[in-house]
Amino acid sequence: MKPSRVALIGVTVIVAGYALLAAWLGGHAYAYTTARDRATATASGTVVEDGVGDDEDIRVRWTDRSGHPHVERFGVYDTARYAEGRRFPVAYDPDAADPSGFPADPEETAAEDDLLVPLALAGSVALAMTGVWAWRGVRFRLTGRRPGRPMTAVVRAGERPQGWRAPETTWLALTDGDGRTVWQRVMGHPALDGHDREPVEVTVHGRTDTRRPVVVELPDGTRLVPLGRLRRGAPLHELLDRPRSAAGGLRDAFVIPAGTVVRPARAWWRQVLLLTGGGAVVGLVMSLALAEGGLTGTVGFVLAMGALLPSVWILSAPQP
Repeated sequence: MKPSRVALIGVTVIVAGYALLAAWLGGHAYAYTTARDRATATASGTVVEDGVGDDEDIRVRWTDRSGHPHVERFGVYDTARYAEGRRFPVAYDPDAADPSGFPADPEETAAEDDLLVPLALAGSVALAMTGVWAWRGVRFRLTGRRPGRPMTAVVRAGERPQGWRAPETTWLALTDGDGRTVWQRVMGHPALDGHDREPVEVTVHGRTDTRRPVVVELPDGTRLVPLGRLRRGAPLHELLDRPRSAAGGLRDAFVIPAGTVVRPARAWWRQVLLLTGGGAVVGLVMSLALAEGGLTGTVGFVLAMGALLPSVWILSAPQP
């Protein structure tokens, strides 16, 4: 798969996941603020229990103007101020048959913030991850315009033993005419399939005497997108090997060079679906542990983690 398609899928997952999360939490936040704006009547309630749950919420008993008693749970920031037995002003809609209460204190906005703060955090994460893709593209364009120098490249496949289902990596060992070798990780590209057995003469754009990434241009003109800094030595914590396989399928030639191990083409999208489902399960567990299983929080956690895990995996540039 070409890097442009990987980037497109990555950005799509990020934007789609945030859009779903924004629609869910934003819709509930809008409904909450709309209902609160209709709460024009005020009742004096009594805190009957404090320190409820991990967030130390309070439970308040109050009576509306029709004489109907209510006992509701409220989230507050100043937990010391609203201890058991203290008065707690409650705002409610006087025209509703069974009104819901809201904190009449304008500084107690915990319930609304529980919807808006996750929305802002998710937006920041989505913006940052999208910015990484944009920065990769800009850096690739700018570095590719710099003067090139001939070097010899050896393609090496890397594998990270740590982590679950960690993606494979592609490294280029670049050697200049003086015998100095530097290492650059790149995004996988189909053009590399024809250069994974013998050293290949390439053109390297950028300086190799710094740690800044360089753009490697293959003999056919294909330019590879760099990932990470330029290294002086082989990458640590990775198992490196010369790739000796080629993608096999009905569209491939039936005459295969001797010694080549044919591997079936991988359905790249299956890993995205697997990580999306795994992220949803992680979000569900986090919701049960942190949000006490509330429907709004549960769906929010599921959507957030279901989009985050595959986005991080795609950002690590899996190989085609």
